[in-house]
Amino acid sequence: MSATIHSDTSLMDRALALARRGSGFTAPNPLVGAVVARDGEILGSGWHRKAGEAHAEIEALRAAGEKAKGATLYVTLEPCNHFGRTPPCTNAIVESGITKVFVAMRDPNPKVKGGGIAALRERGVEVDLGLLGERAIEMNRGWIHWAMTGRPFVLLKLAASLDGKVAASSGESKWISSLAARAHVQRLRRHVHAVLVGSGTVANDNPRLTNRTGKGPQPLRVIVDSTLRTDINANVYRPLGLGERGRSPICLIATTSRASYQRRRDLELAGVEIVSIEGDDGEVDLAGLVDHLGQLGIHSVMCEGGARLAAGLLQKGLVNRFMLYQGPVLLGTRGLSWFNGSEIEAMRDAPRLELMRSRTVGPDNMLLCRVKEPDVGMLLREAD
Repeated sequence: MSATIHSDTSLMDRALALARRGSGFTAPNPLVGAVVARDGEILGSGWHRKAGEAHAEIEALRAAGEKAKGATLYVTLEPCNHFGRTPPCTNAIVESGITKVFVAMRDPNPKVKGGGIAALRERGVEVDLGLLGERAIEMNRGWIHWAMTGRPFVLLKLAASLDGKVAASSGESKWISSLAARAHVQRLRRHVHAVLVGSGTVANDNPRLTNRTGKGPQPLRVIVDSTLRTDINANVYRPLGLGERGRSPICLIATTSRASYQRRRDLELAGVEIVSIEGDDGEVDLAGLVDHLGQLGIHSVMCEGGARLAAGLLQKGLVNRFMLYQGPVLLGTRGLSWFNGSEIEAMRDAPRLELMRSRTVGPDNMLLCRVKEPDVGMLLREAD
């Protein structure tokens, strides 16, 4: 039987699919996949499985073995040219005899940033940049944002009624969204490093905030609780297994000096990690919390409410994308609105988001909007 012959685009598509297999396990590293081929025939492939383990290029080269000589490498991210936990991939590529490399996107890491491509070209390897680059960027959006800003990429996810309410007048919000929408959120939790909620959401809904798909690791659960008022028996304080970052606190609570010493001690004895991040108003400094999560190596955070936390993150410019599930339900004038923290007197002052896509999820309508993201176009262009 003759071998399947693939185009350059389909080979990079294969590398992207391989990269996604590492989702949730590679932090603080990105998702990377690689394929070695000659004349469209795949000779070897691999992906980065976990921080500290072999990079995707090395896995693919090992799989190809001697056949790599004179072949082409397709890799979703610029190969590294520096020593980290592992040796430079550029050395291994040159030594393997690879003659051409398709690179989907440049690496925003200052240690690389065009250096890997330049090193390959200096040693006689042809490099083509940008094949399926936009898809490569989207796959690693959180890591890119973290590498460029030091902060995680923040996705704000809310479920609201058709009249814009996130809870009934009692505070109850189970369930505005459908079972299909909640299953979609479960899949999203597989791909984020942390899930963030306010203490009101814990008190009113008692969520678990876990990935229950049966695939991938658990996200770090983060609670904003300025006075540690949440019940120690809440679901979010139940233990989880070992996480992908080598440690797994039950959850992390951001609080302030207004919390009592005894409450703090009780929670810490139960295995909860507590950090004080106090703002000028006596509440948790949300910008400080996002910075803290970035320092932990967390690339992406999904905020799941409540209303006060969501509005605070938006008003402080900390949200990168906004996902809204609109359920076919009405909650009336006494229902809780989620964005009522500032008065907007004229349409010209109203924040306008960029709609990226919309689709139905079960009976709900899901809207995904871009709020604030750094320009990443340079990652598809040659370095200066």
